[in-house]
This record gives sequence, C-alpha cells and structure tokens, in this order.
Amino acid sequence: MTKLMVDADVIIIGGGPAGATAAAMLAGLGRSVIICEKSEKGAYRVGESLIPYCHFPLKRSGALEAVAAAGFQSKKSVQFATASGMLSKPFYFDDYLGDEVGSTWQVDRKLFDAILLDNAAQRGAIIKRGVTVREFIRDEEDAVCGVFVEDADGAKSALHAPVTIDASGREALYMSQMNWRHREPDLDRIAVWSYFKGGRREPGRNEGATTIAQLPDDGWVWYLPMADDQVSVGAVAKRHQLFGSTREPEAVLDQCIQANAWIAENLKESTRTAPTRVTSDYSYRARHCSDRGIVLAGDAYGFLDPVFSSGVFLALASGERAGLAVHEALKSEDPKHYDYADYGEWLSSGTEAMRAMVYAFYDPNFSMSGMLRKHPNLTDDVTDCLVGNLFRNFDDLLKVLSKECQVPGPLQAGIGQAPRS
Repeated sequence: MTKLMVDADVIIIGGGPAGATAAAMLAGLGRSVIICEKSEKGAYRVGESLIPYCHFPLKRSGALEAVAAAGFQSKKSVQFATASGMLSKPFYFDDYLGDEVGSTWQVDRKLFDAILLDNAAQRGAIIKRGVTVREFIRDEEDAVCGVFVEDADGAKSALHAPVTIDASGREALYMSQMNWRHREPDLDRIAVWSYFKGGRREPGRNEGATTIAQLPDDGWVWYLPMADDQVSVGAVAKRHQLFGSTREPEAVLDQCIQANAWIAENLKESTRTAPTRVTSDYSYRARHCSDRGIVLAGDAYGFLDPVFSSGVFLALASGERAGLAVHEALKSEDPKHYDYADYGEWLSSGTEAMRAMVYAFYDPNFSMSGMLRKHPNLTDDVTDCLVGNLFRNFDDLLKVLSKECQVPGPLQAGIGQAPRS
C-alpha cells in the first residue's frame, strides 16, 4: 500500500455542534484534529431551543461553563397550545430532574456554535475557517483518507488523515455523494420562520418556555423567547398547507400566526426584526453510519422533525460518541477498517422513541394526555423523551404508540456501515 502523508489523526468536516463536540472530545484525548469550517466568521443556523440532556455532552466536552456564562435565555419548561389558544399546564424540567439539569437555554446559534468551536480550539483542535471541502481523497482500496479543500481565495489543497468525520450538517456531503439519503415522506414538511421583538412572555419560571402551538390543520408553530427581548417564531407543516394561497414566506408566516389564537395574542404588540426564512426536507437518515475511513455525525447522519427540539441534542450526543468511537479506531491496527456498527446502532436506537413521538404528534386521532390516562406507567417514558434521556429501553412506549397511532416500525437505516466489496 502506498504510504500517504498525514496532516492529523482526524479531519472533521464542519464546525457546528456535532463537529465541534467530536473535536473537543478527540483533542482532549490527545488526538490531533483539524476542523474544516466553511464560514469564516460563523454562520447563522436555526435550531435555538435546547433540551435538558444537552447538559451532559456539553459538560463532558468542556463547553458547559462557557455556555452557561453566555447570557442566553434560560428555559425551564415546555408547554402546548391548542389551535383555539388553550394553553396546557407547563412541564417543568426541574420537577423531574432537579436543579442542576432542570434548566437549559434558548440560544443564539451563531454565538452558541462559536462557543463550542472555541472550546475545541482551546483543547487543541486546529480550526481552518473559510475552507470548503470539495472532494474526498480515496486510497487504492477506495477508503477515505482525506479531503481536498478550497479556501476563500480559491486556493486548493489536500488534507490527509486516517479517519474523517463528516459533520457537515444538512449539506451532508458524504451522504449526498453516496446517494445514502433515506427520506421519510410522511415527515416531509416545510418550516418558515422569523424573529420578533416585543413579544409577550410568560411570568416567572415560564419566561423562557418553549411553546408548541397547533395549527387548525396538520402543522404547528414554535414560540421561543430569547435574550434581548427577541422571540423566534416559526411554522412547520406540509408544503401545500403553507403555500396554498401565497408564495410569499412573510405572508405565509403571518397567516400561521393568526391561525393560532395564543400565538396571535402574544405577538400583537411585536415588531418583526429579521427576514422570513424557509427550509424543507426535514426528516431523513443516512442508509449507513460509516464507510471505510469515514463516520457520520449530527445532521450529516440524519435529522428528525424539530417539534420536540431534539436536533442540537442529537448533534451533541452523536458528536461526542463519534469522537470516542474514532479514538478507539485510532488505537486499532487498521483504523480505516474499524467497525462503527455499535455507534450506528446506539444512535439509531436512541432516535427511535423520539421518532415515534413525532409521528404520534402528527396523528390527528392521537391524544398524548389520553394515552397517559390509560397508561400512566408510560409517564416516565414520555418525560424522558421530552428531556432527552433517549438512550435507554423504550419498548413499552413504542408498543403502545404503535397500537394507538400510525407509527411505522424502526427505520432500518443508519445502523451499520456500508458493505465492503
């Protein structure tokens, strides 16, 4: 085999929560790491609402203290509003988890992501900003052994490493190149959102509460109070429901705001402060979690509809676990042939209960409160999904959900690595 030069132990594509966390874990274990981050000064990203179990990967990666000191809006609860405006009793995290983990944050993602990336750098990772990965380098066995990159001036270069982590977000470079994207048509929805100043806030413990407000038809609106009197507001629904009468995103969002009495009331004295944005293709998973020389993490592995705010947590958790798996791979005699099946099975199994909860949420004939009245023993299961304690056995919950609503069986994607020829 031709011996290639090595620039680092690990190359990570993307400096978002998954990539930065993987880098922090690896650098903390003494591995040399290069992160290729496309944006030069940090990029805007949606997905501001954290769930309590984000606490643990943030703490283990060394970023928790800086996140806690950043001045983000604290979030102590989640609540639901019907389309007519009736508000549920808030679910308070600290009633279930205690004080240390019972409060999380609504974050400005640009600042939050910068904190995680700075933490990785402080631990020893090298951050290459303004660098776009253009192509994967492969050896004579077709294993990934690095990447070709291009900087902001158009200069091209190659970076080599025994292992690459694709944490490129929804761009999902390797998934796209290999045609691995497994879409979930029943969860194919559009999101349209913007930011407002002066929106009403609940008092006391509910000041930073996430509110999930139903729309009259299949859809919902998020309401996230953030720091500096800002509120993130967005609607999620099928394309034909959102864009049936107009193609203008701002008008679409305004219609959704007015369609829910609670949202409309809370925003009636507010002012829009940002353009209205749109994104689509919300739920997917890679057919495989890894290939020779590369492993996927965060949104480059998969993404689930954001109704229960699981996105950042799954990015942090997968970044941490991928980093640890790569550390073990580098200790093996042949890192490029390391088997990441355990990592894929862990991540896929941890996503299934949340995925079932999402399907149940969209079933018009299903009532979560009704299910819990009939099956009070499932209260802890539902609560664990809401707070992010996903990596445990949910067989009882999954069995009941499959009987009471239209929940498909476990998704057979992302569990093992690509077959080897």
